[in-house]
Amino acid sequence: QGGREANQVSDDYRYQDGNYEGYAPNDGYYRGGDEPAPEEDAQSDVTEGHDEDDEVYEGEYQGIPHPDDIKEKQKRAPAVADEYRDHADLMAERMEDEEQLAHQYENIIEECGHGRFQWTLFFVLGLALMADGVEVFVVGFVLPSAEKDMCLSSSNKGMLGLIVYLGMMVGAVMLGGLADKLGRKKCLIISLAINAAFAFLSSFVQGYGFFLFCRLISGLGIGGSLPIVFAYFSEFLSREKRGEHLSWLCMFWMIGGIFASAMAWSIIPHYGWGFSMGTKYHFHSWRVFVLVCSLPCIASLVALKFMPESPRFLLEIGKHDEAWMILKQVHDTNMRAKGEPERVFTVSYIKTPKQVDEFIEIQSSTGTWYQRWLVRITTTFKQVWDNVLYCLTAQYRMNTLMLAVVWFTMALSYYGLIVWFPDMIRYLQEEAYESRVKIFDEEEVSHFTFNFTLENQIHRNGEYRNDKFIGMKFKEVRFEDSLFEECYFEDVTFSETFFENCTIISTVFHNTDLYEHIFINCRLINSTFLKEKEGCHLDFEEENDFLIYLVSFLGSLSVLPGNIISALLMDKIGRIKMIGGSMLISAVCCFFLFFGNSESAMIGWQCLFCGASIAAWNALDVITVELYPTDKRATAFGILNGLCKFGAILGNSIFASFVGITKVVPILLASSALVGGGLLALRLPETREQVLM
Repeated sequence: QGGREANQVSDDYRYQDGNYEGYAPNDGYYRGGDEPAPEEDAQSDVTEGHDEDDEVYEGEYQGIPHPDDIKEKQKRAPAVADEYRDHADLMAERMEDEEQLAHQYENIIEECGHGRFQWTLFFVLGLALMADGVEVFVVGFVLPSAEKDMCLSSSNKGMLGLIVYLGMMVGAVMLGGLADKLGRKKCLIISLAINAAFAFLSSFVQGYGFFLFCRLISGLGIGGSLPIVFAYFSEFLSREKRGEHLSWLCMFWMIGGIFASAMAWSIIPHYGWGFSMGTKYHFHSWRVFVLVCSLPCIASLVALKFMPESPRFLLEIGKHDEAWMILKQVHDTNMRAKGEPERVFTVSYIKTPKQVDEFIEIQSSTGTWYQRWLVRITTTFKQVWDNVLYCLTAQYRMNTLMLAVVWFTMALSYYGLIVWFPDMIRYLQEEAYESRVKIFDEEEVSHFTFNFTLENQIHRNGEYRNDKFIGMKFKEVRFEDSLFEECYFEDVTFSETFFENCTIISTVFHNTDLYEHIFINCRLINSTFLKEKEGCHLDFEEENDFLIYLVSFLGSLSVLPGNIISALLMDKIGRIKMIGGSMLISAVCCFFLFFGNSESAMIGWQCLFCGASIAAWNALDVITVELYPTDKRATAFGILNGLCKFGAILGNSIFASFVGITKVVPILLASSALVGGGLLALRLPETREQVLM
């Protein structure tokens, strides 16, 4: 039966002599509702191409059919008003309309061609996707500096790392759902505006709590942009181009990672690039970095104002004329770029599905303003929730559940490992650093002035009498069971330095950054603290090791070969084989991590893993777009991407907890998740030959 219907549909959308044969106006087409009849000679506002006698040439948009034609049609076949028809009948008619529209729209997009318009939209949406990639890396880069600047504890650092993913998870579900009701462009502008505003604000706030809140809302905005970007771009692509060009679009996520790494490397270590206002407000260079990282989002936001709404979305909600105008714009833009401006857009009518939703138009005189807004918000929320439930109906339940497992296992292993890699490299560095520690036992120093750095040392059972410590720095130094008597500390900074079981007598501390946690079980007798430094203080020389940026930069760059290969092969070998093969190859890469016992080996395996796994990510994005109909596409993508971010939160938490303990659990967990997800992905339906429903 499905084949017979498809043949019937294809017969209805034939091209003859290069011109499109549309339907004659009937009940399935846009008729302008019950608007009053226009004057006899009235023309559509969008009609063009008249000659002197107002004759209509072939290919001209006819606009709304003439009222006399409608009346004649109604006389021949009187129809029952929609409000008296069964809801199931209306839905069945809408489903039939959807299928006819899908095939007709595919033919229209092919007629519009692929050219300047799609490439312009490609770069505009690419900037939005780049902003998402930047957001993932920002917190990891600023954390070493922010923890000093804001006096963060270990638990605070962990929360700051996870809060962005939490915001992305909520934003993907919420804004993805809204995009199917309010429109792709409108919701993408909202999400980018939220991200840009709060990312910009977060660079200026001083308190940890407010900074955390800003990054949460910023993550919410950028999380919502991801499902909208792919749904939006896919609706301007023909079947032959969709897989390849959606994969090319994924490259901007990698570009975002490279941009963030390069900016962190070139900005954060420069302490002088900030400013201070008194003793309370400090704008250090890491805040400049946060500011710069909001630029791709702002650029995309500005450029998006000049792009049209998705015509496929407009057709879904019955806005026929607006959709026709946009499609004509796409056609004319591409034809002019190809040097064929004389080519005429031959489409006269486009199928619009029967509108089943109950739209509530509230008059301005009804109730108070907040009551009107409450009704609108409640109605929209109910429609979004119905869309969420629709993804779990019998028709889509199995595909949704299988995709959910694949998205989750991919995110758990990928995001877990990209956090685990730098943590392991840092752990190996610390092990090498501690192996070079110098130990001093029972030293006695008196009447000596220390004005140089002490680093990576342990002093046990020492005695220091009448010594001066002036303008110096202690880095990774421990004093155990030692005595300080009548000593003087001035302009001294302490980094990872502790006094344990020490006795400190008649000693003066002037302009130092000593805090209570530095003194562990110590006795302070007649000691004085003068003009203590307030707040925490950055130590760029220590914290901002270039290797942190190098690892992320190489990891992002290694994605490039996998991205190119997946884009070129996506439409040749199919989405399913791409996902399954990529995940299984990534699982094999995980096993070789058992042999990575050095920094260079870990960096190498990280690059290999990232390069192998990117094909699965690209294919997942493509198949998720293609498996769901237009009015559910962004909602389904948002749900699955939200689940992906939940997997990222779990992966970050689980994998980080095993650093320095064992490699077995993270490697086995990542490998098992990838194998299970890859095998399950092979059971998904292939979509490369399908039109966009």
